[in-house]
Amino acid sequence: MAVAGTASSDDAALLAGMEGASLGGGSRWMRPVELVAASLLAFIIALLLTGVFSRYVLAKPVIWIDEVASISFLWLAMLGAAMAVDRSEHLRLTLFVNLLPERLRGFASTLALVLMAVFLASLLMPAIDYAYEEAYVTSAALNIPMSWRASALPFGIGLMLLLALVNAVKGSRSAELAGSIVFAGIVGGLFWLGMPAIKTLGNWNIVVFLVGFVAFFLVIGVPIAFCFGLGTLAFLTFATNVPVFVMIGRMDEGMSAIILLSVPIFVLLGCVLDATGMGRAIVEFLASLLGHVKAGMSYVLLGSLFLVSGISGSKVSDMATVAPALFPEMKRRGHKPREMIALLATGAAMADTVPPSIVLIVLGSAAGVSIAGLFTSGFAIAMVLLAVLAVLARWKARGEAMEGVRRAPLSLIGKTLLVAAPALVLPFLIRSAVGGGVATATEVSTIAVLYAMAIGALLYGGLRPGRIYAMLVETAALSGAILLILGTASAMAWALTQTGFAFQLVSAVQALPGGWLTFMGVTILIFLVLGCVLEGLPAIVLMAPIMFPIARSLGINDIHYSMVVVTAMNIGLMTPPIGIGFYIACKIGNVSPDEAMRAIWPYIGALMVGLLAIAAVPFFSTAFL
Repeated sequence: MAVAGTASSDDAALLAGMEGASLGGGSRWMRPVELVAASLLAFIIALLLTGVFSRYVLAKPVIWIDEVASISFLWLAMLGAAMAVDRSEHLRLTLFVNLLPERLRGFASTLALVLMAVFLASLLMPAIDYAYEEAYVTSAALNIPMSWRASALPFGIGLMLLLALVNAVKGSRSAELAGSIVFAGIVGGLFWLGMPAIKTLGNWNIVVFLVGFVAFFLVIGVPIAFCFGLGTLAFLTFATNVPVFVMIGRMDEGMSAIILLSVPIFVLLGCVLDATGMGRAIVEFLASLLGHVKAGMSYVLLGSLFLVSGISGSKVSDMATVAPALFPEMKRRGHKPREMIALLATGAAMADTVPPSIVLIVLGSAAGVSIAGLFTSGFAIAMVLLAVLAVLARWKARGEAMEGVRRAPLSLIGKTLLVAAPALVLPFLIRSAVGGGVATATEVSTIAVLYAMAIGALLYGGLRPGRIYAMLVETAALSGAILLILGTASAMAWALTQTGFAFQLVSAVQALPGGWLTFMGVTILIFLVLGCVLEGLPAIVLMAPIMFPIARSLGINDIHYSMVVVTAMNIGLMTPPIGIGFYIACKIGNVSPDEAMRAIWPYIGALMVGLLAIAAVPFFSTAFL
């Protein structure tokens, strides 16, 4: 998932309005950790491929593979999260911090590091206790203590704490560091003294801690994972009698579900796609096929995003693959840069329902929805959105300059098709294998990586061993950042449900006039806003446990509701002035956000038309199930 080059390096820095301070790599003394994390990722892929081979070829399943993969996965997640701290690649919102005067900006950055350290220090002893308690539980297949697995939590938390402290001391002025510590201490002390009064506030504590605190942390640039963690920690500490120990269990549960194993592997697949040039081959084939018609390059851009997304699972990788290949020719034909950026951003939003979308995998895990059903429906929903954007693109291109444009000869079309065919097969292979129940998303992801690397080596120039290692390291760091968000968001969602707030919300929504259609409108509004601020994964993990039970109580199909949620969230992600995906598109296309902002609204409007149709007509989501 990259702006240029490595497919995962810049996602961690950019995917939430976010800055990555050290995208070139981590500290030298973290090299052993990087080596272990890269080795773990390679080991997991080899292990899963062995499981696939033994199950489907030899018809002799190896029962301990899932256990070993689960143990390795939690260690990978925690080591990757620590690497992301070292590289400043945890996702954070920097839009508001960058508006502050320089002196206040430095204080905010230091305060963010201090707050991260406070959170990690508060969790360290409970994590050690959790690992100790897990020693009394033995695994079913290997019959070993589960502390082998759970020890990853205190180790990773301790390493992140050390890194946060080092970064705070090295990167801050003494006055800023002292002021941040004093500020955090005074605020914490005041809330500690006010605990008796705070506990009498009831559900208003949700507004104070799980909304107010989290919003404040976001604004000052605390990474999103730690925003959720700090808000939940403060809520449990000051407003309840629940021990922090419970939070560790919820985080473990949220970040280590076996279906989430496919997340780092699909991230790695995006790396392979970008590095081998498979995505560019798809773009060149579509350009030879459609480039001669009016609005043809717009159709190629949209079609490329649709197909490339089916391989990479990453919006940033999609945009970075497609834009450089098409923008020069689109400019020559008279397309304005701001219009191209608008189409690029909204096209990426459209394509995020195309499997293997990481968002769909996380949603299936968080809400208990069939991954196969989501993959099947995602294609149809993307086609609806593709159609509305294509209609608008054709209308916008009515004055396109077509002088000198000629239809590509059949020989060129055949040649580009021959080169692109192995890449074109991959998204349909993924969808049909998962949708048809032939294999799980995790199994398919490992097969897809092996396929992409083999095809890349045979047809697209292959990959140097050093490049493969770099991709494994970057994938581990980005996956750790993603999975830590899922863990802390799961803990926050659990805290919300324990207050009884969810039941009150169900009653309130069911009493609204208009029934399920009104609820769909509320859902669209909520996820548009959350998509702007939080990006997809944390918004889904946070809200799915609350919203999906309400949808089911109103008779809404899970797949139908999932498509509305994901589409609304993606539109929010690309909607200025806060939508962070919009700024990523501007950076990729080297266009001023102020200029592009004026052009994007008709495209956002087209997506909204498609979203309303998807919400009102369940057929679009369920016809092919």
